[in-house]
Amino acid sequence: MDVILLQKVENLGGLGDVVSVKAGYGRNFLIPKGRAVFATDANMAELEGRRAELEKEAADKLSAAESRKARLDAVVITIACKAGDEGRLFGSVGAADIAKAVTEAGVELSKQEVRLPEGPFRATGEFEVAVHLHADVNAVIKLTVAAEA
Repeated sequence: MDVILLQKVENLGGLGDVVSVKAGYGRNFLIPKGRAVFATDANMAELEGRRAELEKEAADKLSAAESRKARLDAVVITIACKAGDEGRLFGSVGAADIAKAVTEAGVELSKQEVRLPEGPFRATGEFEVAVHLHADVNAVIKLTVAAEA
């Protein structure tokens, strides 16, 4: 299935690219999320007419992500949790907990933007958390998980 990308999609292509994807990925993800349209002559002509508008919108999103990155790189978050004597937590600190703590610190962050490739944190300590804000913008938050007093 060939689709025309309406925005940059990581590991696939940029605005206006015609790419071939599996039918399910195109039908169930790219098209419903507004990231692509079917590759037809009518859609190609419409894209050429809207290209400047779409490029301006993409540049605005990129600049907003860059400004959020600058604010997030300065954020240091401390989350207090119940822990045992050896530093193991009774529970874990996941993406939702991190997003809530960052939002309370004054920078808007959703749990979908937090990347925890090794899963939630289950011990006390200092960690670096990757945050994916845009296809081209990633930030790092310094997180301290401490035991409750």
